[in-house]
Amino acid sequence: MQIQTVFQAGNSDVVALARELGFKRGDKVVVEKVSDNENLVTIKKVSAKKTKNSASGAEFKKWLDNVLVEDAEILDELANR
Repeated sequence: MQIQTVFQAGNSDVVALARELGFKRGDKVVVEKVSDNENLVTIKKVSAKKTKNSASGAEFKKWLDNVLVEDAEILDELANR
């Protein structure tokens, strides 16, 4: 266990963990909130394969699927014009 001080970087309050976790500048990581108590987050390095199929890509696909279903009539009419 290592005690660190929260410091300001730009407009954000941060704690430096990269060196302790083996991350390098530019690495992509997933930060997930795991609870509402004192243990707040998990941090995992994103593999190169996951970067292409990221959570934001999954969210976009879900949104697009919903739009295609909900607005099918409008889209069909526009396609026929």
